[in-house]
Amino acid sequence: MRLWLKIILVLGMTLAILVPLLMIRGVIDDRQAHRQQAVASIASSYAGAQSFSGPVLVVPYTDTVTTQEKDAQGRVETKISEEPGQWVYFPQSLDVRGPLKPSTRRLGLHEVRVYEWQGTAQADFRVEIPNEALAAGRSRAIGQPWLSYGFADVRGLLSTPTLRIDGAAVAVEEGMGSRSGGGVHARLAAPVAGQALSLKTRLDFSLGGTESLALVPLGKSNRFALQSSWPHPRFGGSFLPRTRDIGAQGFNAQWDVSSLATSAQRQFREGKSVVEAPEGAAFIDAAAMPAAGIDAVSVALVDPVNVYSQADRASKYGLLFVLLTFVGFFIFELIKQLPIHPIQYGLVGLALAIFFLLLVSLSEHIAFVWAYLIASLACIGLLGFYLSAVLRSVGRGLGFAAMLATLYAALYGLLVSEDNALVLGAGLLFLILAAVMVITRKVDWYQLASARPQARA
Repeated sequence: MRLWLKIILVLGMTLAILVPLLMIRGVIDDRQAHRQQAVASIASSYAGAQSFSGPVLVVPYTDTVTTQEKDAQGRVETKISEEPGQWVYFPQSLDVRGPLKPSTRRLGLHEVRVYEWQGTAQADFRVEIPNEALAAGRSRAIGQPWLSYGFADVRGLLSTPTLRIDGAAVAVEEGMGSRSGGGVHARLAAPVAGQALSLKTRLDFSLGGTESLALVPLGKSNRFALQSSWPHPRFGGSFLPRTRDIGAQGFNAQWDVSSLATSAQRQFREGKSVVEAPEGAAFIDAAAMPAAGIDAVSVALVDPVNVYSQADRASKYGLLFVLLTFVGFFIFELIKQLPIHPIQYGLVGLALAIFFLLLVSLSEHIAFVWAYLIASLACIGLLGFYLSAVLRSVGRGLGFAAMLATLYAALYGLLVSEDNALVLGAGLLFLILAAVMVITRKVDWYQLASARPQARA
């Protein structure tokens, strides 16, 4: 009966340690939120995550409809109404390229990645203005068309863009014409019905942004090329690069996207934007394209190690650490008949839990690997010293310290091998269970259950 009481007590202490573990995870979430606030603060004063779309050629027209109607007295009246409309044309070929120059801005403890993009967008248009026969009483006037380019955050334009059409410089104006959203546009001469237009356009611009950039494939044939000295890109959006070269000196990526493979043109006509920020969000992460947005390719200049996500992942293993340590105590206590007080269980559990708090606090100041090493050595040293007294043997204390060092090393392996975390974790649990079964294979649990633990000397 005493054995079952001890098991219930150990399980109760394990569940009790959940409280400080959950509090520590709350601290990690809070620090992560502070980091997001820092990103939003810098984005609000500089420029947010950027996107680029266009060019798009828009030709407006107005149909004038003349009708004859009789009034109540039978008199014929002539009524004239106007029906506005527009034709939207996309380029036959679109080539967007340019280098991303990364830099870092700090706000308190937090570093935020920003960039300057020296972009060039070349596009060719070959369109024919409709010359359809109109119904009787209907006439059409074609207005002045415009060429529009879209930017997610026009505050990022570091200078006035330079636009050339067929080699001639054309002045650009703010806005995208009749479409809502940030961008620039240029007015062109009004065409006539049936006229064929052939335009070669080139826009050169310097665009600043925070962390990520998205490009929209609005052409029939689209080619994008981006290069940067930042060695840790994260590619996302609807299409991954066709070719990419990533090394210590940076990355070079190229995309080739056909209009047959994307719905971007249809989505643009429907008025969809590149990304749709969730309600209350301070800025948009263009590297995580929501399904409701327009098709795009994207790249984000990310940190190789996100200390908060790593610390959060590590804390998820906290209960497992405590449980394995308590199981080791429990087996040792029964086999060696050496009583361990519940308070001692609790102190050891708290020491294991505080490791995660040390980890996240240190990683805000130094590299994650060094923060992990210092925090684990501090906890292992403390527990080794304490357990030498609790277990009444330096050797036993060092043995448990070696076991904890193995667990911390295994946890670090799980953190740095994210793609293989499941198989590594499953293998680790199997090995631990196998070790417990081997150690206790000859234990007479009925005899242990009736044995009385020895009193301390």
